[in-house]
Amino acid sequence: MGFRRLLGNDQLKQNLTNALHSGHISHFYLISGPTGSGRHTLARLLAAAILCQEQAKPCLRCSICRKVMANTHPDFITVNDPTHKAIPVDMIRDMRDDLFIRPNEAMHKIYMIDQELRVEGQNALLKVLEEPPKYGVFILITDNPENLLPTVRSRGTPLQLQPLPESVLMQALAEEFPTAAKEDLRAAAIRSCGFLGQAKNLLDGSAAVSPQTENFVKSFSQQDALLLVQTLVPMEKFKRDQVIPILQQWLSLLEGALACRAGMPGADPLSRTLSANRTSRDLMQAINCLQKAILYAQGNGSIATICGYLSWALR
Repeated sequence: MGFRRLLGNDQLKQNLTNALHSGHISHFYLISGPTGSGRHTLARLLAAAILCQEQAKPCLRCSICRKVMANTHPDFITVNDPTHKAIPVDMIRDMRDDLFIRPNEAMHKIYMIDQELRVEGQNALLKVLEEPPKYGVFILITDNPENLLPTVRSRGTPLQLQPLPESVLMQALAEEFPTAAKEDLRAAAIRSCGFLGQAKNLLDGSAAVSPQTENFVKSFSQQDALLLVQTLVPMEKFKRDQVIPILQQWLSLLEGALACRAGMPGADPLSRTLSANRTSRDLMQAINCLQKAILYAQGNGSIATICGYLSWALR
C-alpha cells in the first residue's frame, strides 16, 4: 500500500519510501501545507510506516498500521489542546518528560504536535530536539513553517505538501461526489487551489443547505425585504449555537458570490445565483453586515437584536 492513500506529492512519497527502506528515520519531521492539503493523512501514514514491521511500509493491513490510522496506538501520541489556540508550554514539558518513558509496544515513540506553538513552547520543544532518545520521533504539523524559530526549523526534515494536479483532483472529487455537476466539481477544484480537503469542504457546504439559507438567497437575490423578515423573525427564538452556523453559511455564500463577480468560478449554485443578481458593492456590504452579526453572536449579543439588525441592514 505504501503512501498511496496520500494523493499526488509523488516525489515526497518516493523520498520517504527510499529513506524508510534504507532504515533512515528522522527524529523530527516538519509537515507543512495549507488546511486541506493532506497534512494529517501524511502524518498518520508516516507514523504507521515508522512503526510497521512489514516489508512494504506502511502496509495499512497489520494491527500496528490499523491502530495508528485509528489513533489508538499507545506509541503514537497526539499533542494538542482544543481549549486553547496554542499548545500550553506545560503540555510540551509534560510531553518532554513522557518521552523518557520507553515505548509500550514498538521500537519508536512518536508524538504528533497538531497545533500552534508559541515561542515558549518552541523553546521547550527545542531542548528535547537537541538530544532526543534514539526511539523518539516528533511530527510537527504547521500551515506556515516560517512562524517557527529558525533553531527549531533547522532541526526538522521538511515535508511540504503540494497542490494536486487537476486530473488527480477532479477524479478524486468525482468519486466522492458522484451526483455533483461537473461545473461544480471544476469550480471547487479551481477555488481550492488544488487542495483536496478545501475542495471537499466547498462541495460539502453546498450539499447541506438549511431552509433559512435557501430563503436568504432568494430574498437577497430578489431584494425581497418581506421574505427576509419572514426568514429572520423565527430565528430570534433560535439558540446561539443554531444561529451562528446559519449566519456563517450565509457569509460563505456571499464570499463565494463576490469571488464569482471577480471572475472566479462559483463552487456553489447558490453563490452563482447571488452573483448573478447583486453587484459587487451589494455583496461587499452584506459581507460586512454578516461579519458584524457573527462577531456579536459569538460575543453573547442578543440573538433577537442581531436578527433585527440583519432585517434592516440586508433589506
